[in-house]
Amino acid sequence: MIRVVLVEDQGMVRGALAALLGTEPGLAVVGDFGTGAAALDAMPSLGPDVLVTDVEMPGMNGIELCAAARRALPQLRVVVLTTFARAGYLKRALAAGASAYVLKDAPAATLAAAIRGVRAGQRIVDPELAAEAVAEPDPLTVRERQVLRAAESGASTETVARVLGLSEGTVRNYLSSAIGKLGAKNRTEAAALARAKGWL
Repeated sequence: MIRVVLVEDQGMVRGALAALLGTEPGLAVVGDFGTGAAALDAMPSLGPDVLVTDVEMPGMNGIELCAAARRALPQLRVVVLTTFARAGYLKRALAAGASAYVLKDAPAATLAAAIRGVRAGQRIVDPELAAEAVAEPDPLTVRERQVLRAAESGASTETVARVLGLSEGTVRNYLSSAIGKLGAKNRTEAAALARAKGWL
């Protein structure tokens, strides 16, 4: 029996996924959670084989959860389940230790097959999305991404500097570099472009 933990912030979607997986032979949903933090706290006692997580969630996102869960439980396999067919998200998910990247609009049987596949040691990624990820690498550094994300809501340079513990000059340098790399006119456009590509 493959023990599965499910993390999805939308209650109705989470309930439907849990019910769907519950009908699959050889799979058992041993926990479902609305936040990454709640799942991370519970997983050591639940002993899951596979974590299925959404990407965009409040608080800890799915990629952060994937990295933290793999640190805590190295044998755990992670399936990222998302609506976002974005190469940037795919690359970050794989870098965080995910074994599969499955789109929510795929046929229902795809998720169960992915769970069984990663438990058997396979890596499962949509071929077109994988090709796109290779063709268009993420140009941003970790710091540039952090600064852009912090500035995305319109926060001032002073506020971003305070939140990230950097000097205002350093924040301006990172923003300038990110804007240049993305060919954007300003920080707002740079953040929007990076978000659309899945790099934030």
